[in-house]
Amino acid sequence: MTEYKLALVGFGGVNRALAQLIAERNESWKTELGFTLKIVGVTDLFLGSVMDRHGLDAASLAKLPTTKGAMAQLPGGTVDALNEAVIKDCGADIIAEATFTNPVDGEPATSFCRWALERGKHVVTTNKGPIALHGAELKALARRNNVAFEYEGSVMSGTPVIRLAKQSLAGSSISGFEGILNGTSNFVLTSMEGGLGFAEAVSQAQALGYAEADPTADVEGHDVRLKVVILANELLDAKLTVNDVTCRGISSLSLDDIEKARQNGARWKLIGAATRNADGSISASVEPRLLSNDHPLASISGATNAVSFTSELLGAVTVSGPGAGRTETAFALLSDIIHIHQSATRKQEHTL
Repeated sequence: MTEYKLALVGFGGVNRALAQLIAERNESWKTELGFTLKIVGVTDLFLGSVMDRHGLDAASLAKLPTTKGAMAQLPGGTVDALNEAVIKDCGADIIAEATFTNPVDGEPATSFCRWALERGKHVVTTNKGPIALHGAELKALARRNNVAFEYEGSVMSGTPVIRLAKQSLAGSSISGFEGILNGTSNFVLTSMEGGLGFAEAVSQAQALGYAEADPTADVEGHDVRLKVVILANELLDAKLTVNDVTCRGISSLSLDDIEKARQNGARWKLIGAATRNADGSISASVEPRLLSNDHPLASISGATNAVSFTSELLGAVTVSGPGAGRTETAFALLSDIIHIHQSATRKQEHTL
């Protein structure tokens, strides 16, 4: 039986949900997955940090109050966020990085990932910033140190679009994709179809927890642009930067636009897309598109996400699922750990 020692960097909803899953399901994972997880360190800018090489109680961590410096309530805990010490020195095999996304330079998450990889530790992350802005560097660093760098949850939360496309669609010659990759903007458009104005729909999304206090990244397409870069570079072997992706959001759409679309058997959707051109170059964009009702993405409503891959052998293959949610995103981290375990198991079998 394999036991992986885990450090949690960032302890907001996602890593807290992962701690809850560990508390509830670790025993069943022994037989179901072939491994268990032991949390040996946690660090959070707001809550502080705690380390114990012998293991921390996952249930106690999951119940920790969301008050400043709360980690100090735990034995050995402190109000200080000892990020570097937790990542480098707590004895973890795997670092689960789930801090906020910085769309400008990917920090401090990129440094967290870099520290871990340099120390020969696997990294699983849900953070779009390091992947979209520094993905090539971090993947090369992981290869040099013979460790895994996994980020399935960076695009569609718990819906495994990256791994599905790379594994299940391998050999199908994917030539492009288009997707609804932001649940907040899709919720806003769906609400406008119900008669709410743009500002009112955004307020409703904020009240339900879909949108941040500043919804700009969602409704203006900046969040989707990062995801387009990740998918294009991962699946189309592109070398895109954020500035290579044209970007326009949904704030200019009016109720009249929504109603005219309905009358014409169509719906407005914020679409992130990339395609390989005849000369081999990659074109990528984020923009509102008018989709006819028979389009595979037209029926996607509310906060649901979906992506439709275009392949030479299969045509369009569409996957939909949750694009947000603390438990759903925590599952993405778990799926990355499962992938790490399965890869290690295969290597062991080959050496026997």
